[in-house]
Amino acid sequence: MIKQVIKKHWGLLEGSHKPAAWEALNCGYSDAHRAYHTWDHIAELLEKLDDLRALSAKPALIATAVFWHDAVYVTRKPDGGRRSDFENVRDSAELFHDYTLLNAADADAVDELIMATADHLRAEAKQPHYDGFSGDLDLFLDLDLSPLAAPWETFAANLEKIRFEFAWVSEAEFYLGQIGMLEGFLNPDARLFRRAETREMWRDAARANLAFCIDELRAKLDARLVN
Repeated sequence: MIKQVIKKHWGLLEGSHKPAAWEALNCGYSDAHRAYHTWDHIAELLEKLDDLRALSAKPALIATAVFWHDAVYVTRKPDGGRRSDFENVRDSAELFHDYTLLNAADADAVDELIMATADHLRAEAKQPHYDGFSGDLDLFLDLDLSPLAAPWETFAANLEKIRFEFAWVSEAEFYLGQIGMLEGFLNPDARLFRRAETREMWRDAARANLAFCIDELRAKLDARLVN
C-alpha cells in the first residue's frame, strides 16, 4: 500500500522535477538512521491529502511539499551536538530547489510550505503566492501534525521510532525534550490544528494523546530519579 501511494503521487509530480530527484528523495527517506521520518510518514500524509483534496487550492504543490519537507533529517551534528529542526528544514528546502522544475512562483510557494514546518505553531503565510495559499499552508501543517491524533498504540509506537532517531541522546534528555515540545502543542492557546475541518477530526484525539504521553514521560523520569 505504501509503495502504491508513493508511486501514484510521484507519477503526477515527476514531470516537475529533474531526473535524479527520486534518487535524492529515496536516499533520505530510506536512510537506516530513520524510523519515523520515512516513506511511511510521507505515504500517510499523501493519503490524508487525498481525503482532504477539496480543501486545497493547489493540492499538487502541497503534495510536492509533503515529498520534500523531511528530505534532509539528521539529528546529530559532526561535533556531537543536536542538529536543530530549522537546519534540517532549511536543507530540505534547498534540496527541493536543487531538483525542482517548477516555475519560480510555484517553487517559492513550496519553499514556504516546507519552511513552515520548522515552527508549526507560529508559522504564518508570509506572502500570497496564489489565491488560497494561506489555507493551503494551514492544511499542510495540519497534515504534518495529524499523526498526533492516531490511536494511542500508534502514537506510542511513533514516539519509540523518534527515540530510535535520537538513540545517541540520553533517556532523560530525550524525555525532557519531548515533554517540552508536547506541552507546547497542548497549550490551550496553541494552533494545534488550523483548519476547522481538521480540528473537528483530530484535535480532541491529539490533545488526549499529548496529555497521556506527557504523564507517561514524567512518570518515567520520576522512576529514573527514584532508582
